[in-house]
Amino acid sequence: MKHRLRILVAVGVVTLGAAGAGNAQADPATHDCPTAEIFATDNTAIITDPADPRLKTRLKRFDHEVRQIIHANGARPGASKLLDGVFWSGDLKQATYERSREFDVNKVGPDGLHHIAGVIAKQYHQESVLTFRCLARTSPEADAVEIQAPGVSSTRLHDALLANPDARDELGGGSVTLDGRLVLIAPIADLPLAQKLTKALGVDWNTAQVRYGNEEFVS
Repeated sequence: MKHRLRILVAVGVVTLGAAGAGNAQADPATHDCPTAEIFATDNTAIITDPADPRLKTRLKRFDHEVRQIIHANGARPGASKLLDGVFWSGDLKQATYERSREFDVNKVGPDGLHHIAGVIAKQYHQESVLTFRCLARTSPEADAVEIQAPGVSSTRLHDALLANPDARDELGGGSVTLDGRLVLIAPIADLPLAQKLTKALGVDWNTAQVRYGNEEFVS
């Protein structure tokens, strides 16, 4: 994955109160959250046409191969889901599209997760691979949030990013699951900006779910 955010993701159950972002639900204890998540693709092409047939791939072989990598490096692969991403390219000055997968990873520590992501990045010629470790909100390592919200399409995400230069430049973009759930990972400091983007997408912030953790882009 190429930019600061090549991804919007999942969540749990708490109040953002102190962060000043309203009443989205979140869980300080990582309820229903895997140990970690890896967001990756095998795509290296720049795709600017939303109708490009490459965006229809289900990445089945990639799914199988990444699971093997996770297992071979001592962790336990969990569920995997397809994502349709929309990302802002500062170089191209336009939005690009990408089909990717999110992989749940269990029984893994920070060093092991970093190593696995590095193997994936190298094997599939990626500039970087995004990882997210689920943590309690009070953890000193928590530096990011995962936001998930229903009722979003990749087309709406595309239009919202183009209309919000701050969001596209700072967050980089986001993704949508095949059943229409927005997935966004953002630094905690950018939580108000992420909230503004979700509202522009027509999402009721009170229906969004948020969980805390540690993000890393591994090359």
